[in-house]
Amino acid sequence: MYRFLLSRQWVILTLVALVLIPVMIELGFWQFHRHERRVAQNTLIADNLEAAPVPVEELTSPGHVVPRADYWRRVTATGTFDTAHEVVVRRRTSSDERVGAHVLTPLVLKDGTVVLVNRGWVPGAANQRDYPEVPPAPKGEVTISGRLKADETTGASGIKDLKGLPDRQVMLISSAQQAELIGREVLGGYVEQTEPEPAGDSPEQIPEPDHDSIGAHMAYAVQWWLFAAGVPVGWLVLVRREKRDRATAAGTASEGDGGDGGPEGAAPDAPQEDGSAMQATSPR
Repeated sequence: MYRFLLSRQWVILTLVALVLIPVMIELGFWQFHRHERRVAQNTLIADNLEAAPVPVEELTSPGHVVPRADYWRRVTATGTFDTAHEVVVRRRTSSDERVGAHVLTPLVLKDGTVVLVNRGWVPGAANQRDYPEVPPAPKGEVTISGRLKADETTGASGIKDLKGLPDRQVMLISSAQQAELIGREVLGGYVEQTEPEPAGDSPEQIPEPDHDSIGAHMAYAVQWWLFAAGVPVGWLVLVRREKRDRATAAGTASEGDGGDGGPEGAAPDAPQEDGSAMQATSPR
């Protein structure tokens, strides 16, 4: 009754089902691991934002690569802004998704080293190659607070570091790149300024990173696993339906083959009269 499973159609269907099951299970684990990473990142952001601020020199140094454990750590820095080497970071969006630029201003510390400070977002110029209007940085010695971030790379951000840009415009925030332009030692990473707030609310300061939502990765993982469980169930349903259909077809064929094909209503074994029999019974 199940010999139909050896047909080409059913062999292909079974192989497809056997391939889909592990693929869907793996996709479920992929989404589950993304959920775990999102939860871990939210925890890291929350813990670092709640930690007491420390001087930026305690967490980074020239050429230092900021580790993930220090992302968003609250830091302070005291020095003088070097507006002569200020640049803007192109194609950055504001909190309401307007396209503009981030203002990156070097802050010269007391020991002569420099830390890059992202002072916030400003609207772009009408012509993209023009330098946007940037509010001046405070003069004299200042103390700023902010969140420590790692140098940006194309691999991590997906932003291409384009060449041939207009003067004082960059695509990525890179301490090594700015060290060459400034001619001073620059601390690795940069600081997203949060205090003091700028006069006139410009540049627009960068909001805290989202650390409350966890996305739908866990729901997607469960969906993939349900799909994986549904494949064998669906296969069994199709097998039983095929078996039932074949049994019904076989029963119908048997009923249609009943009788020996004689005239309708005639008894199968009734003797046929012939001429000799009639002659034997006729009176002379």
